[in-house]
Amino acid sequence: MKFYYKSSCTTCRKARKYLKDHEASFQERDMSKDPLSKKEIETLIGNRDITPFLNTRNALYREKKFKDHPPSAKKAIELMATEPNLIKRPLLIKNKKILFGFSEDSYQDLLSSRSS
Repeated sequence: MKFYYKSSCTTCRKARKYLKDHEASFQERDMSKDPLSKKEIETLIGNRDITPFLNTRNALYREKKFKDHPPSAKKAIELMATEPNLIKRPLLIKNKKILFGFSEDSYQDLLSSRSS
């Protein structure tokens, strides 16, 4: 599993603690210290809908009114590469399943599944 987070984010810290408390095996990456490159973001998103990857609480998201006028996938990826806080976090990835944010129930389901 891969866990992408921002160390200053309270929700991310809760999610990370949950994983450690449940002795989950995962690779972690603090996006505030090691931001994702444009290529990594493209790979992560793949053919998926861009919407869940966007952090709706981000100032740029609100300023640009992305809720009413969502950017194209290409534009969103470019923005996420230059403004990492635009990426919804934390991200927990197991095989092809991606969880956005933190929910104990969702994390438990993902940890208990053998594949997804």
